[in-house]
Amino acid sequence: MRALRRTPTRAVLLALVMLAISFRADAAPANFIWKATNASGKVIYLAGSIHLLSPDFYPLAAPFEQAFDSSDTLVEELDMGEMLSPDAQMMMVMRGMLPAGQTLDKVVSAKTLALVKGAVDELGIPLLPLTQFKPWMLAITLQSIEWEKAGFDANLGLDKHFYDKAVATGKRVQGLETLDYQISRFDGMTPDAQDRLLAETVTELASTQEMLTNVADAWKSGNTARLEQLVLDDLKSEPELYERLLADRNANWLPKIEALFAAPRPSLIVVGAAHLIGPDGLLQALRNKGYTITPL
Repeated sequence: MRALRRTPTRAVLLALVMLAISFRADAAPANFIWKATNASGKVIYLAGSIHLLSPDFYPLAAPFEQAFDSSDTLVEELDMGEMLSPDAQMMMVMRGMLPAGQTLDKVVSAKTLALVKGAVDELGIPLLPLTQFKPWMLAITLQSIEWEKAGFDANLGLDKHFYDKAVATGKRVQGLETLDYQISRFDGMTPDAQDRLLAETVTELASTQEMLTNVADAWKSGNTARLEQLVLDDLKSEPELYERLLADRNANWLPKIEALFAAPRPSLIVVGAAHLIGPDGLLQALRNKGYTITPL
């Protein structure tokens, strides 16, 4: 499989759109979930999510469900209720469309356009409607089609699983950021970065199933080193994307996560797996501030 530095969209979405922390005696968690404890003994739980999974990954390992049952609040990247609303879906579509009078051929290179045409022909879908998409939106769209073909479903992602359970059981749900902000992380990319993102994503479409299977298997076994190799190392090769889509967002989330220790009962935080580990990950940031991190 070719290096994922050619596919930053994959890293991000498994992380936007996504890992080497130096673990001590607690080196290899059996599951992708940790407990953070403050000096007073209060805890929160942090679970790394794969945003698309298949039925084979359910039922989840017991620590995930136990952390959910022990928590009063579910905290995710977004309040999924907002994300699933018709207004939010329309906003994403509109933000992902090129301005009137522009088409894809006017905003990407001839080489990238040729790659897109070849991929669309291979997928058997019409090109014309896609020429109205901004490059970042088209990259996500084409990647999503491949994910579905590979048998991975956003409705089976860890974040959706726990959101549905929270709604059914009456738990409080909150997001760490808004959909508008999350879209802006892509929409604010430079034209050159969007062109590269689209070209590199299209180039790697054929390896989607292998890549997703490898990432999901590493996640299921709690293999942080393997997930780092598959996702984080390659995202770092695109510094603009790494900062916009991972490091900056982690820094924004950290004070909101620390505030959760003040609640009477624990919270379960579910974010893309790439956000948790690595030198700029949330687990390392919490360690740096004196919290005890324990794998579950």
